[in-house]
Amino acid sequence: MSKRLLVALLGAGFTCATLSAQELPLVRQPTLTPQDSGTTNGLIAVWPVNPQVVWASGRNGTFTVTTDGGETWNAGVVPGAEALQFRDVQAFSASVAYLMSIGNNPTDFRVYKTLDGGATWTIQFENQIPTGFYDGFAFWTPQRGILHGDSVNGVFPDFRTTNGMTWQDISNNMPPALPGEGSFASSGTCVTTQGGRNAWIVTGVAAIARVLATRDGGNTWNAYNTPLASSPSGGAFTVDFRNPFDGIVGGGDLDPGNPNNARTATSSDGGQTWTLTNPPPVTGAIFGLSYVGKTGGGAGNNGRAVVITANDPPMFSTGGAAWTPDEGNTWFTLPGVSGYWAVAFASPKAGWLVGTDGRILKISF
Repeated sequence: MSKRLLVALLGAGFTCATLSAQELPLVRQPTLTPQDSGTTNGLIAVWPVNPQVVWASGRNGTFTVTTDGGETWNAGVVPGAEALQFRDVQAFSASVAYLMSIGNNPTDFRVYKTLDGGATWTIQFENQIPTGFYDGFAFWTPQRGILHGDSVNGVFPDFRTTNGMTWQDISNNMPPALPGEGSFASSGTCVTTQGGRNAWIVTGVAAIARVLATRDGGNTWNAYNTPLASSPSGGAFTVDFRNPFDGIVGGGDLDPGNPNNARTATSSDGGQTWTLTNPPPVTGAIFGLSYVGKTGGGAGNNGRAVVITANDPPMFSTGGAAWTPDEGNTWFTLPGVSGYWAVAFASPKAGWLVGTDGRILKISF
């Protein structure tokens, strides 16, 4: 068996033949263990700090955290955010975590931070752009991170923190946007960091689906084309890198009339060039992915990764699952898995899927 293993949570509606695990005896199906999240609110994003400490976030201002690997979860609601969705979460311990919210008003795009395990939260950032729409954030350290939004008048209105408290405008550092260019939040996985200074952002909606990349912590950026199809409802949705050079991007189209563009592509040069893998056996769009190592940590784990799709807007609730042992050359279905929005790993033995109605699955290889 190849040392590379890519797991994919993918939308229903299979479009090509897949092998069963029995046809490749050395490949074992992962173990899937349901857990009680402590909430019935839909969960949208997940972030494992390590195999014991995991945070998730979602609808109606909800967050939930475990400190024992998911044996018990403690859910809460951020005061004042009851009407908001937390589309992204990143944490650094059982005490320190960030949340990114969206809502119906421009100022509902916010960044919250806790230093006491969710007992209290501080608003660090509120969008002030009337047409602004923020998609996700990613951090290198508890003090250093970036916040990414759709382009406004040809400019990406992105921000950066270097002290974990205040956020500075870095829109002048960003590449010029293509007409209409933006990102799909994809549970915050449209932006990822690796190491101490590397970051990648994926885009769509415009004529070309691109990757925006920085090697210096957001001071300078380059834009690279991907082979994924782009449209007003499609493009590159989600990205992750397992080291400074090797990464994977996923995308597709949310238009029900154009369901057959679910694709993944890989890069071995830090995102400058991309090669399509064999098509995943699903319809819809690849909605999220994570290498099967420490999320965003660049731990590698021989290239193993996970991806998810959504193919029934606006609820995105019927996604199925598939995985590949050879980074997109061969695909295997994960039977019975549907309705999950996000996936992330602390290690190959400790990954989590979160989704509708507060559902959580632990996934172990």
